[in-house]
Amino acid sequence: MTSAPREDDVATRLDRLPFTPKLGRVLTGSGLGWALDAMDVGLISFIIAALGAQWQLGKEELGLISSVGFVGMAVGASLGGLLADKFGRRQVFALTLLVYGVATGASALVGGLALLLVLRFIVGLGLGSELPVASTYVSEFAPARIRGRVVVLLEAFWAVGWLAAAVIGVFVVPSSPDGWRWAFALGAIPAVYALIVRWGLPESARWLESRGRHAEADLIVRQFEVSVRGRTVPASAAVAATTEPAGPKENIRGRLRALFAPEFRGRTLSLWLVWFCVNFSYYGAFIWIPSLLVAHGYTLVKSFEFTLIMTLAQLPGYAVAAWLIEVWGRRITLSVFLIGSAVAAVLYGTAGDPTGIIIAGMLLSFFNLGAWGALYAVSPETYPTSLRATGSGWAAGVGRIASIVAPLVVPWVLGWGSVPILFVVFAVFFAIAAIATWGLSDLRGRALDNR
Repeated sequence: MTSAPREDDVATRLDRLPFTPKLGRVLTGSGLGWALDAMDVGLISFIIAALGAQWQLGKEELGLISSVGFVGMAVGASLGGLLADKFGRRQVFALTLLVYGVATGASALVGGLALLLVLRFIVGLGLGSELPVASTYVSEFAPARIRGRVVVLLEAFWAVGWLAAAVIGVFVVPSSPDGWRWAFALGAIPAVYALIVRWGLPESARWLESRGRHAEADLIVRQFEVSVRGRTVPASAAVAATTEPAGPKENIRGRLRALFAPEFRGRTLSLWLVWFCVNFSYYGAFIWIPSLLVAHGYTLVKSFEFTLIMTLAQLPGYAVAAWLIEVWGRRITLSVFLIGSAVAAVLYGTAGDPTGIIIAGMLLSFFNLGAWGALYAVSPETYPTSLRATGSGWAAGVGRIASIVAPLVVPWVLGWGSVPILFVVFAVFFAIAAIATWGLSDLRGRALDNR
């Protein structure tokens, strides 16, 4: 049971606020990190298509480049959540940006497959940690009545990053034999942005209060409150905030066991299943789409252009999901978008002409990325503050197992069957996720559990 909130506690005060300028800064600052993450994930789909031709790599080797990054993401997601619950959301968020930014930039200098695989694993560590931490961070600042919508808007930055990746894929990667190196070099931007996150964004007030650092939490909330009225917090409050003792340290093993306590067991298993199925179909499809188009007879440039057009449909997908999630609720919105993804996957797999491919691909982008927005909104709401990042991180980590497997399964399915069969498989996974959605909690308009 959630304890009754006090009128003066951090959670109640945050939930009373409108969408303040300070919340806008938190959303935009986190969203830019999210977009840079998406840019890196998206770039690899264009880069492996170019490397396949330049390094004469087979489908299995290209699948390995994708999968090793997801191995890192699985480890990173699991560790990132644990670290964020222990050391704070902002600290871990900034660290993840630094890790994957440096490793991506270093990838521009590789001369062979082995070193690229090592660096892609390190990139995955940072990427995997960043996403669940960022969604937890934003959800803890957003007022209850608009929390789902705010987190979906955060996830919408993914489309911005993926569009940036598609633009780089179209104009930079094919521009010269070293175009893929310049693409990796651009992927080093998050390392610089990490400094802005570390010093420009506040720590989660809910997390600070859960650690017993009440004065710091109070200061941050008052900064949000006075931003509505255009005033500033006295400097003396900042001094007082540094004198609060830290709260008790949690046992990491205990937090993991708590995910399967009777209260959370059903939610955890349902959330893990949804994450696994959505990751399998999303990464199986979108990482391979440029390469599959090339194999279908389209030029590298033309396949990249098709992918760019399909990516544009992600933005309206997020916009519709952001509206519906506070109208229909979490479960209905997520399941409807997953069913739409299943139908779109079948249509894409059976499309034969360029127009059909583009339309079906746009539908797949629209529904699948809308589903991602809803999933990232519901995940942090599933657990109390003391478990929120851990629970979200481990769900993402389980999902990354599927993203490891999917790029490796694609060549095998194509060898055994065909593209239509492959996308039917993706549709089945989307359908399973839609069913599992109904085991999740739905906190539309309700306060977060601040235990």
